[in-house]
Amino acid sequence: MEPPKILLGVLEAAERYLAGRGVDAPRLSAQLLLAKVLGVDRIQLYLQHDRPLGEAERGRYRELVARRARHEPLAYLLGSWSFRGLELAVDPSVLIPRPETEGLVDLALAHAPQGARCVDLGTGSGAIALALARERPDLRVTAIELSTRALALARRNAERLGLTSVRFLQGSWWQALGVDERFELVVANPPYVDPARPDLIADDVRRYEPAEALFTPPGDPGAPYRAIAAGLARHLVPGGWCILETGVVTDQAALAALRATPVLTDVEMRCDAAGLPRYLLGRRSAPA
Repeated sequence: MEPPKILLGVLEAAERYLAGRGVDAPRLSAQLLLAKVLGVDRIQLYLQHDRPLGEAERGRYRELVARRARHEPLAYLLGSWSFRGLELAVDPSVLIPRPETEGLVDLALAHAPQGARCVDLGTGSGAIALALARERPDLRVTAIELSTRALALARRNAERLGLTSVRFLQGSWWQALGVDERFELVVANPPYVDPARPDLIADDVRRYEPAEALFTPPGDPGAPYRAIAAGLARHLVPGGWCILETGVVTDQAALAALRATPVLTDVEMRCDAAGLPRYLLGRRSAPA
């Protein structure tokens, strides 16, 4: 009879296998995937290091490890990812929330007055909108998303987290809003990768994350920023702020789009923690 497979040995074998296939942080991937299969926290894996694994557990683990070895994103295999302390459900219909976007939330919180009306354009998993709602319950947050699947996921995240005050609407950029709706804060992490420059993103991102949330029209990386800027005269109140995320190579086109918007003043670019141009801020001029 084959001896039982012990947890620690299975875990170490998975780590070696993933490392041999060039997976980033192979130990972390091996740990998190086994913790998912067993329904335990990572720390419990080592508290139960001598536990035998059943064939069903090993089979499920082998499947997940094989998918990770093909560089499928860990967040999609786990089905959730952490963003500013919120555990958000994610799947291939939405981008995986990233630390750079946490910096966008920091800027939004710093510029949102008490009781402000905020809109998150292209909300995806709801990460930005839900973080704002949780950290500033005084804010009145609206989240807009074009994708039906992504919008349904964002709504489920809000319900599971008890953040039911966030309003979700379906549409492209401003189309879901009434003509008279106004906001003190506009935030977005729009697509900013030119499909003509796939070298700017990692292979696993390009292969698995949603193209509509990643890529701009070919050769026109400023297009999403112009679309957002076009609605500011109608929907951003005087004195209100527009805060957007951007990326390397796209940053100048994005900056030009905001600087060409007549209602905005004080347009500037700020860098992320790595020193890269990342955040665009513009304020609507207040009446004299």
